[in-house]
Amino acid sequence: MSNPNRMPWVDTAKGLSIILVVMMYSAYNTGEYTGGVGFLHYVIGFATPFRMPEFFLISGLFLSQVIDRPWRRYVDRRVIHYLYFYVLWAIISIGLKIGIFSRDPAGMLHDLAMAVIQPYGVLWFIYMLAVFGIAIRVLRELRVPHWIVIPLAAALQMWAPKPDSYALEQFAAYFVFFYLGFVLAPVIFRLVEWTQARPAIAVAGLLAWALVNGLLVYSPGYAMQPVGMQMGLAAWPPLHLALAVAGAVALCVAGGFLSRFASMEWLRWLGEHSLVVYVAFTIPMSIFRGLMLASGLLTDTGVLSLAVLLVSVISPVVLYFIVKRVGFGTFLFERPAWAHVDGPNAAKASSKPMTRPAREAA
Repeated sequence: MSNPNRMPWVDTAKGLSIILVVMMYSAYNTGEYTGGVGFLHYVIGFATPFRMPEFFLISGLFLSQVIDRPWRRYVDRRVIHYLYFYVLWAIISIGLKIGIFSRDPAGMLHDLAMAVIQPYGVLWFIYMLAVFGIAIRVLRELRVPHWIVIPLAAALQMWAPKPDSYALEQFAAYFVFFYLGFVLAPVIFRLVEWTQARPAIAVAGLLAWALVNGLLVYSPGYAMQPVGMQMGLAAWPPLHLALAVAGAVALCVAGGFLSRFASMEWLRWLGEHSLVVYVAFTIPMSIFRGLMLASGLLTDTGVLSLAVLLVSVISPVVLYFIVKRVGFGTFLFERPAWAHVDGPNAAKASSKPMTRPAREAA
């Protein structure tokens, strides 16, 4: 059942996003061990320009609702919230992978210490959301205008520096999309609302976008590899940035279109609980892929990648329902009261409906 405090199209778009993210890891993780390329590689190749930008853009859509709250409350909702899940699942992931499976206690302690300053594995996304939340609040306090931040953030993204710090590298790559979600939220909400009332135009627009995106990604010069892809013309930094923004907006429109259908309720639910999948999918992914390859039951890269994708998405959902059923382990997916720094106000803030952000002043 849909939560009345949430916007269905936003969650549907997030559902599409989390599937694309898990698909990428499933295909490349499988390709790494089989040395081959499957059909999912080409699907995720199409999404290369916008796969992660869309996640960050959506994460910034509702920032205007909390950006001017007192510092303590803001930090609780936009920083501590993400750091709680990052720390918890980094400990679980590193403990299982290094401490138990690899039997390397010293390596485990080293990785745990490094995870404080270097985002760990797939959890880098959650780590960066906390960093972006602080960065935008500081820019807001300093009254830096959008017309200065956006060009600088875009230039940083196109420059794509490769510093020793993985956190700085990811900041450069994705901050512009989070900030654009914050600034362009009113425009994006109006666009989705407009296309929802005109489904034929929405479909036509999405088809045109998909054609252009696909032609530019798979233009001469592209190369598909087991663990990555080299795009064609889409790799040119300014064009890559443009395709990332266009793709992120397109997925929002697609979310608006799909949310009209009752048959897509599962996708909306998945988006509403995308954190459940994101923090927990790598563990069943690795275990299932290893078992299949060791047993020889599934060895084809394409078929195995699809099976890994399904297991990786479904397993965290099953775990979530088990936790809710038995009433133990809810701390894995829901931040407990002790992890709040704003006391009673945090609960009040989290219960406010997700309404369209008001227009931001430039």
